[in-house]
Amino acid sequence: FYYPDAAVWHEHWGIDADGNAPAAFHGYAESIAWKQRLHAQYGTKLIESTWHEVVFGDGLERLADDLARHGIEPDWNPDRQIASGVKPLAHADLARLMRTFMSHVKSNSLDEATIQARLERAGRKLSGFRTKLFLHLYWPIHREWDRLLRSENSVDFEDMLVLAAEHLEHGVADMGYDLVLVDEFQDASQARARLVRGLLQRPDRFLLAVGDDWQAINRFAGADVSVMMKFEEWFGKGPQLALTTTFRCPQTICDVASTFVTRNPRQFKKTVRSAQLDPGPPVTLIQTTDVKSGLSDYLERLSARLTEGTIAPSRDGKVTVDVLGRYRFDQDTIPHIVPDNLVVTFRTAHGSKGLEADYIVLPRVTSGKYGFPSEIADDPVLNLAMADLDDFPNSEDRRLFYVALTRARRQVTLVTEIGHESLFIVELLKDQLLVAVDGMGEAQAEVLVCPRCNEGTLVRRNGPFGEFYGCSRFPACTGKSKI
Repeated sequence: FYYPDAAVWHEHWGIDADGNAPAAFHGYAESIAWKQRLHAQYGTKLIESTWHEVVFGDGLERLADDLARHGIEPDWNPDRQIASGVKPLAHADLARLMRTFMSHVKSNSLDEATIQARLERAGRKLSGFRTKLFLHLYWPIHREWDRLLRSENSVDFEDMLVLAAEHLEHGVADMGYDLVLVDEFQDASQARARLVRGLLQRPDRFLLAVGDDWQAINRFAGADVSVMMKFEEWFGKGPQLALTTTFRCPQTICDVASTFVTRNPRQFKKTVRSAQLDPGPPVTLIQTTDVKSGLSDYLERLSARLTEGTIAPSRDGKVTVDVLGRYRFDQDTIPHIVPDNLVVTFRTAHGSKGLEADYIVLPRVTSGKYGFPSEIADDPVLNLAMADLDDFPNSEDRRLFYVALTRARRQVTLVTEIGHESLFIVELLKDQLLVAVDGMGEAQAEVLVCPRCNEGTLVRRNGPFGEFYGCSRFPACTGKSKI
């Protein structure tokens, strides 16, 4: 920003408490240093603020003081006209945030003192005006919620789990089960884990838990994968058996998906083997300037192959195709009319868990706010009440991507937009786990990752001296290579 009346420059840096910018801000640290040197060189007046200070600290007050020293008085007017495109948090969104926070507070048996202790341990990463304001609003709502429940002799879902666990733990109730079976164990919350443990308190009782930490994708809904990873701390020692044979995917998909998900060292290691004798076709990538037309062309090609007899039908002369979007609105990538010999179904990646289809297509594996992985961050205050965050980048979306890949009985195809390739696409390309195909479905030459930014791919461009390879992220990245 520039304030002409005072000849003052103002830089608002998008950095966290440790001075780090988001990974997508390539070269941001160098840009900060360059600007600071430039102002120092020419003696221009510069005031600075940071995202973290404004969101969690006293950044606004400090900014007001800096402006006042230069003769600029801020207008703290709550009734001022809001700039176009900038909206305050909607009431419904705030209510949803409150209810989500409450769900985690109750599931994890937290109280005001525990949350305060967590806040103090979090230090400057979370403490500050915004978090304190949220908690100032939250606790009266929490108390009133509980008062209304008591007045109606009712419980909510989290209370039901916690109270049942307490009855079992204190010996008030005993269900008498000798064997407890738990499926989808990776989705257990701490409240559910307490309930299970309570059922096992008497001697000669046994637990069989079945789950896959590679498919732990419900942290936002209260799931805590650490219950599974720390099984012995919760339930004592016991044998662990890895179920490593899949009867769904061919080996090619198993290898690609397993290599991808185990980049995160916090996942259990196992080798997945397919029961199918045929290793299957490669995982393919379609690069297009228009995702909708790219998907439409893919469906037409698949239909033609079925008609020609190149691929066999699965039933009724048809094959099934599941289009798995990161968001519900990704459904708009499916054409209004699809070939008659295809059964095309849209699902979200979350909604596909436990299901399968002959062919799986991920239609919008791109970068950006609504890409895959998503760049929409959970509200930071939720970390005060949620299960410990896995600090491996995009860990939850990485497992969600794995789930999507492994829904296929025959083949997986990823569709991306040229110039907006997902970080996941770039990683798979670097590991040579994808085969790029052109508009006719024919294999292309190897797609090269930009050596400068490692976030884009090299595409052919024309310049004053002829053709060359340039980064698909240009002008954000000016990486290039000779042909």
